[in-house]
Amino acid sequence: MSTPDFSCVVTAAGGGDEALTASVESVLDQSLGAVEALVVLPAGAPGSLRKAAGSLAARSSGRIRVLDPGTDSVASLRNAGLAAARGTYVLVLDTGERLQQHACRNLWEAGTRTRADLVAGRWSRLTGDGTKEREPAWQQPLFLRSRTVGRFTEAPELAVRDALVTGFCVRRAALERHALRYDEDLTHSGILFGPLAAAVVGRIALVRRRIVSGRAAPDAGRDLAGLVEAHRRVCHVLVAQGLSELREERDRAFLLDHLVPLVRSCPELPAADRGRVAATAARVLPGCVPEAALLTLPPVERVGVRLLERGDADGVLAAAYALRRRGTVTAPLSMGDEGRVYWPGGPDPVLDVTELGHQHRTFGELKLMNRLTRYEADARGVLLEGRLVLPAHTGPDPDGTLAAHLEFRVRDGSRAFRVPVDELRPDATGISWSTRADLTRLVRPLGPRDTVWDARMVVEDGRTRSVSDLFAAHDLVGPADRSPALPRLGRTAGDTWQPYITLRDHLALRLEARHRPARTARRLVHYATHFRPARRARLLLRALRRSRDRLHARGFKVSVYRSWLLRLPVRKGSVVFESHMGTCYGDSPRAVHEEVRAQGLPLRCVWSYAVSPAGFPTDARLVRRWSWRYLWALARAEYWVDNQGFPQHLGKPAGTTYLQTWHGSAYKRMGFDETRVRMQNAPQRERLQQAVGRFDHFLVRSEHDERTLARAYRLPEETLLRTGYPRNDALLAARARDETEGRLPRPALAAELGLPDHRKVVLYAPTFRGGPGKRKRQRLLLDAARFAERFGDTYTLLVRAHYLEAASLPACPPGTVVDVSGHHDVSELLALADVLVTDYSSIMFDYALLDRPIVLFAPDLDAYAADRGSYFDLREKAPGPVTETEEELFDVLARLKTVDTGFQERRAAFAAEFGRYDRGDAAGAVVRTVFARHVSRSVPSRTVPAGEAGR
Repeated sequence: MSTPDFSCVVTAAGGGDEALTASVESVLDQSLGAVEALVVLPAGAPGSLRKAAGSLAARSSGRIRVLDPGTDSVASLRNAGLAAARGTYVLVLDTGERLQQHACRNLWEAGTRTRADLVAGRWSRLTGDGTKEREPAWQQPLFLRSRTVGRFTEAPELAVRDALVTGFCVRRAALERHALRYDEDLTHSGILFGPLAAAVVGRIALVRRRIVSGRAAPDAGRDLAGLVEAHRRVCHVLVAQGLSELREERDRAFLLDHLVPLVRSCPELPAADRGRVAATAARVLPGCVPEAALLTLPPVERVGVRLLERGDADGVLAAAYALRRRGTVTAPLSMGDEGRVYWPGGPDPVLDVTELGHQHRTFGELKLMNRLTRYEADARGVLLEGRLVLPAHTGPDPDGTLAAHLEFRVRDGSRAFRVPVDELRPDATGISWSTRADLTRLVRPLGPRDTVWDARMVVEDGRTRSVSDLFAAHDLVGPADRSPALPRLGRTAGDTWQPYITLRDHLALRLEARHRPARTARRLVHYATHFRPARRARLLLRALRRSRDRLHARGFKVSVYRSWLLRLPVRKGSVVFESHMGTCYGDSPRAVHEEVRAQGLPLRCVWSYAVSPAGFPTDARLVRRWSWRYLWALARAEYWVDNQGFPQHLGKPAGTTYLQTWHGSAYKRMGFDETRVRMQNAPQRERLQQAVGRFDHFLVRSEHDERTLARAYRLPEETLLRTGYPRNDALLAARARDETEGRLPRPALAAELGLPDHRKVVLYAPTFRGGPGKRKRQRLLLDAARFAERFGDTYTLLVRAHYLEAASLPACPPGTVVDVSGHHDVSELLALADVLVTDYSSIMFDYALLDRPIVLFAPDLDAYAADRGSYFDLREKAPGPVTETEEELFDVLARLKTVDTGFQERRAAFAAEFGRYDRGDAAGAVVRTVFARHVSRSVPSRTVPAGEAGR
């Protein structure tokens, strides 16, 4: 071969024949032709490995060279490959790592185009079980797009993270010019080589394609000392380059990427290995874990690293359980000064876990770790011993009668057996317990289907009940701990209980067939269910199930709806109501429905619900969204009323009137103004046009809505009803009561939520930040725990997540933070709130009608406006102060009365501009306009002709 474009060095240390073959074949399969592979064999390579390498070289003569430098050091093998390489670019692979088919071409083209000395791309590694691969999460922003940087400080993640351990190539001339080689005295030399090369070479190109897959899962416990030394040397490189700030980021990344995963993996290690790792950590970590970096970690993570640094193997194990089972108290927490909560070993800022909020929960509410310390099986049964952790602030009632029992529950939860706990020994930090159980007699499964049983313990003090799983290290039980089993169907269904520790670290029992009768019975059952007639029966049953499922599939339902249901005659006086796609009974559809009831109109009202009918009106017919009854109701309804949009695929019947109340005025761009919609193909845009073309009436509350929403959805003038939103009638009525009677007493909802009169109510209602898809739980931009800590005595924070999302809230003192995302009608929450905190949500347009303080918390205002687009400058027209950090928000809330004085005129102008048509009688006007033929002539009316503003 002439001078190749690429030399790929494959080190054969630490892998087998198959791994070496996979790596080399990935080089040979490259779409770039001029690629050579250099296979470097260690001195102690077995004969099978040498044979595999020779076979590969013989099969691809000229493209594969086999090197035998006579050393076993991985760094020495890599250096031997670098010295022998002839390609323009050189890339190093560990055994088992595989190049993607176009990897070399992508790297070569990027290097040729940019004349870069180093070209890097994405890589993926195996997960813990070795069956799946995943890219590290930090690669996403680093390789978001292909780009070129003049110096690696323009892409700091290259040195902050271990981005350059694989998946990159270096120009051979640069290797020689800078004498770049792997440090042969360092076991993890690959961690140092990449940042060192990036620091000394010139231009660096980043490609967004994946280059390497199959990298081994990290195992920090195998050589922790070498890993720490490699990290130290990378930090020295950064300091030598005058980049101390990157060293601080590197320290934090090292903790997150290596030490925290090591802590998390402790329950899977044998006890001897846990002790060895802890002893090594105590020797090498002091001085390598800066306090400042440690304090930036979340509480449990920093606790685990600190205990690892101290060499506390048992403490690290408890922290690992807390990491693997979030929200569980795994150590006896203590209370310090000013109500601070510390992990054992405090007071120490690193061991401060106050923000976890465990101190705000009682004995029955906490998830407590019940650690199983002994499991021994003998002829008399099974001896189990353990200890339930208790934090200092709570525990069982000392005056109550303490009792406990073990519960073995079948995995599907349908059956359970109880075993009394013989002995309980409570003390200040926990409850030690022990019992002997005859599992053969007490746990009687049926046999064939209920083969897995989970164990847990229930502790009761006469008033409170605490349930806890039995945690255990994975090496606590084994084959020697088997017990006889006696299923109800006899021992042919199973004869042995095998205890094991699940992936979630708790004890479980598995029914096994160990002896000949049970094994024979299982083979017979297997044969009976797998021979040809049984297979045919299963295939037939599967086909019947698929046919049944097709009857309930949305595609089939849409077909039947279009072909048959739309032919049904419209049922006069039938109305289908829906709010936010069936997620709640609220908003303007609720206001219209209640006005219909108040006027006593002879209408048959149907409400759709998405998940549960709880909270929906009992005097209306309720149908589940997308059910057959739902489709029947829509096909026969004379009126459709909703605020979001009935399913796009369902056409409106010919004799049906569709009232679209909509769900808010627009700050962000909507409809055909959205970039996402403009980027869709023609059929997708046509579906949206057909969906909005169903509207017969569309409510607007100002000229702003006409300029934005009506234009964005291409609505004709005659569909617009200028009545305002019916949901806002309640807000205008509340404002009138405020002006005549004052704010007290508060609405009945305050008592339902347990809100005291002496605290003001802050409603935090952020906008929707996701896209199309399933409902997701989002972390709030506002730290509710910090809010409660600072304002818990003066404010109660009500959190209202968007109806397409769910809020994830930390534990806070009782009464300081309340999740009201499940409350049906947001108008009731607005009427209750003294202050609104939001970002870009349309809720601010409604709340302004109350003339109460509004604070905008928008940390990403510029980015959001650039990404989603907006109809006006929020800072220019905001009805209250715009804050971009939590500190700014907290400062405004602390001085709210003073700050709000300067925004009263702007808020009034904001309400006048965006709520011009809201007059407090929108529900009545809409009912008398849309349902005109059902309204009695004796009722005075303010109907609104289509296309006219109701002035």
